[in-house]
Amino acid sequence: MDEDAGLATSGQHELASRLAAIVESSDDAIIGKTLDGIITSWNRGAERMYGYTAQEMIGHSVSRLFPPDRADELAPILDRLRRGERIDHFETNRVRKDGTVIDVSVSVSPIRDEAGTVVGAATVARDVTDRNRAAAERSGMEFRLRQAERLETVGLLAGGLAHDFNNLLGAILGYASLVAGATTGDPEIQADAAKIQAVARRAGRLTRQLLIFSRRALTQPEPVDVNAIVGDVEELLSVSIGSGVELRLELAESVPAILADRGQVEQVLLNLAFNARDAMPEGGILTIGTSLTELGEGDDALDLNASSGRYVQLTVSDTGTGMSEEVAGRILEPFFTTKPEGLGTGLGLSTVHNIVTKAGGSLRVDPGEGTGSGFRIYFPAMEGPVIPAAPKDAGPATRGNGERVLVVDDEPAVREVISRILRRNGYAALEASGGEQALALVSSQEIQLLLTDSVMPGMSGAGLAKLVVGLKPGLPVLYMSGFSAGVLSPERVSSGELAFIQKPFTAEALLTKVRATLEISTVA
Repeated sequence: MDEDAGLATSGQHELASRLAAIVESSDDAIIGKTLDGIITSWNRGAERMYGYTAQEMIGHSVSRLFPPDRADELAPILDRLRRGERIDHFETNRVRKDGTVIDVSVSVSPIRDEAGTVVGAATVARDVTDRNRAAAERSGMEFRLRQAERLETVGLLAGGLAHDFNNLLGAILGYASLVAGATTGDPEIQADAAKIQAVARRAGRLTRQLLIFSRRALTQPEPVDVNAIVGDVEELLSVSIGSGVELRLELAESVPAILADRGQVEQVLLNLAFNARDAMPEGGILTIGTSLTELGEGDDALDLNASSGRYVQLTVSDTGTGMSEEVAGRILEPFFTTKPEGLGTGLGLSTVHNIVTKAGGSLRVDPGEGTGSGFRIYFPAMEGPVIPAAPKDAGPATRGNGERVLVVDDEPAVREVISRILRRNGYAALEASGGEQALALVSSQEIQLLLTDSVMPGMSGAGLAKLVVGLKPGLPVLYMSGFSAGVLSPERVSSGELAFIQKPFTAEALLTKVRATLEISTVA
């Protein structure tokens, strides 16, 4: 009997030793405590997870591990344990010895004596910080992917709308030009026609923004006047920023031209202005300024790839909430936004930065936390004045000499107005609604220029041009589109290899481009 009892006692000791070894070798933090929260045991997993040794924690309250915002968790847990309840896998935060807050998954079980009375508790905690961070990153990536997909869809819609709207605007500009040309003796009608053209050109600049957003905009760097761009968007900003925001312009009297795409500079200005508006929900002052400044090597205002020299500075500042240094350090990152979900894509400022960098400039952020933020943009200044716009009246240099132009467009109003403008200015014009009709005319008529829309149902302008030039080698082709370059190669358009005119265009711009295309072909 004594031998049996000894064997039982030995077995119990062996089992206890095994259990103790398992507890000590566990990667999880296994902690024993009283019903008052005083720690009675502390394994090596707990030492590794929390940074405290057993000597530092045994005899102390487990509340030491609770962050201030979790201090009220302890009492309800102990109450449930006293009632004999078990708590499985609830996630919370705990604080390490070095002050680091970690995510933990905790299970707590009551410890009972031989009579079944709850006398303490055992806690098993697992560090899930890395798991949660990885899950958050996956969720963020999924969100950004959804945002990108939505933006792509919106971009396609915006591009399609811009194409159709540019066709309509082209017709409006053309008919207004015809009215003006037929009423030279009536100043009142002339003034009305000029106003129609001015409004249509403004609408064309708006559709240009849609094309930039949809990434169908062709970058066409040219000498531009920043002051003139600010003036062009002033009215749009005045009605868009809200009645509680005052718009102030502080423009230098004269600044040099910059070499940039006009539409993209407009987008930079609008993006910054609308961000400033959003930073002033209670109203404030939005200030847009320009100046000429000299930057030297090592100047903080210059990016690494920028050189010293003269720069046109465009400044957009507000009296809003500003931003912290931390936010300012990330504000140009794609998809980073401080706006609530659904109210911002995080692409506006990264787009601004890309545009400015491609123009050889640099951008600086003045956070102004609590006092209002500001953005300083530096564009390399050109030497000499801005190239003046083409003259409004079609002079002898742009008139035709009876050349026959085949106008191909699936929009009837566009075909008609272009043909009328050409005929009124010394050209003969034939019209076709699409590729098949155009090919039939080419086979039966002598033509000197193909003027075709680049995006049409059935057959694209490029496809038509390939067939037509096959029939008439050396025939010059002038493309037009309500998209920027349509389906054409932006590089070939930018280099001048392909003749192209962006809808909507004025009669003067059309005549100038037609004449230039014919003359280049003659020289070649």
